Amino acid sequence: MSVGERIGLYLSQNGIKQSFLAEKTGIPDSIISTIVNKGRKIEVMEYYKICKALNVEMATFIDEE
Repeated sequence: MSVGERIGLYLSQNGIKQSFLAEKTGIPDSIISTIVNKGRKIEVMEYYKICKALNVEMATFIDEE
């Protein structure tokens, strides 16, 4: 599972809309959608902003295996 898929799963499990995340991060909704749904590689600053907006540790969506 990709980082974007894990973020998408977290959003759905916690009832968070992509539009809310876009607003909190300043990342356009279209880019959030592409990251979450189409596996677009996430840039480091995007990842940082998403983790900060969701108030989670940076390691939350990283697969350590």
